[in-house]
Amino acid sequence: MTSAQQSDCFPEKSGLPDKVAVYDTTLRDGCQAEGISFSVEDKLHLAQLLDDWGVAYIEGGWPNETAPRDREFFDRARSLNLKDARLVAFGSTRRAGLRAEDDANLQYLAASGAPAVAIFGKSWALHVDVVLRTTRDENLRMIEESVRFLKSRGLEVVFDAEHFFDGYKDDPDYALRTLEVAADAGADWLCLCDTNGGSLPHEVFDITALVATQFSVPLGIHCHNDAGLAVANTLMAVRAGACMVQGTINGYGERAGNADLCAVIPTLQLKLGVRAMPGQALAQLVHVSRFVSELANLPHDHRA
Repeated sequence: MTSAQQSDCFPEKSGLPDKVAVYDTTLRDGCQAEGISFSVEDKLHLAQLLDDWGVAYIEGGWPNETAPRDREFFDRARSLNLKDARLVAFGSTRRAGLRAEDDANLQYLAASGAPAVAIFGKSWALHVDVVLRTTRDENLRMIEESVRFLKSRGLEVVFDAEHFFDGYKDDPDYALRTLEVAADAGADWLCLCDTNGGSLPHEVFDITALVATQFSVPLGIHCHNDAGLAVANTLMAVRAGACMVQGTINGYGERAGNADLCAVIPTLQLKLGVRAMPGQALAQLVHVSRFVSELANLPHDHRA
C-alpha cells in the first residue's frame, strides 16, 4: 500500500475503516522474543512468504552499526521479487544534539534500500526527561528533523509514537505535540504504540478516537501483550479509526509478545467486515502460522 492509496483507509462516519494495512514486524519485533534467532536466509524466506500471502508492509529489522545481520538482510533483500508488500527499515529519531544528516542511524536507514522506514520517537514526557535526559523541545526537534530528513530522501515514513498511550495519560498536550511535529514534517503514518502493553481496551478506543479527530494523517496501532490485551486493543483502535495494524505472526515478540496477526486478521475480516488481506489469504493462515513456528524452531500451538 503506497501513500497514494491511503485515501481508501480513512474511516467512515462509524469510525470503522473499510480496510486496513497489515504491517508485519515478525522479522524485527518478533526476533526480540526469547529463543528466536532468524538467520538472514530465514528472514529472506519469510519476507517472500509474507509478500506472497498479501501483507502490505514487512518490517525487516534495524540496520545500524551494531546489527550486521540486519544490514546484510536489507542488502540481499534488494534482489527479492516482492509483488505488493513494501519493505520497511526500522530505527530511531536522531540523537540529541546531532544534526539529522550527521546521525549514523538515520544514514543507515536512508541507505538501506527499503522504500519505507519506521522511526520511533518518545511521546511520553517522562522518558524524555529520564531516559533521553534531554529537553522536551529538543525531543520535538529530534522527531521533526528526523522525519523531514527521511522524507527528503524520498522515503515513506511511519512515525511510531513510542509509549503513546502512557504518554497521553500523563501529559496529553505533549503526547499530541509529538504527533503534530511528525505530521508537519511529512510523516505518512502516525502509529500509536502501547509499548508497555498495559493499556486497557476502552482507553485505547477513547484515545485513538480523539487522535483521529485531530489529524488528517492516517493512524496505525502497535500493541504489546503484557496484560493479555494486544489483540483486543488492536481491534478497538481499528474501531476508533486506525487503519494500519502492526503485529507479528503467532504473536511472537519481546516480553509477553505482540498483537498476534493470526488472530487480528481473521477477526477484522470475519467479525468486523474490515478487509485486511486480499483474495483467499485467510485460507493460507494455518500454513503461514506453522511455517513461522518451524522457522523459529518453536512448537506450534496446537490449540490455536
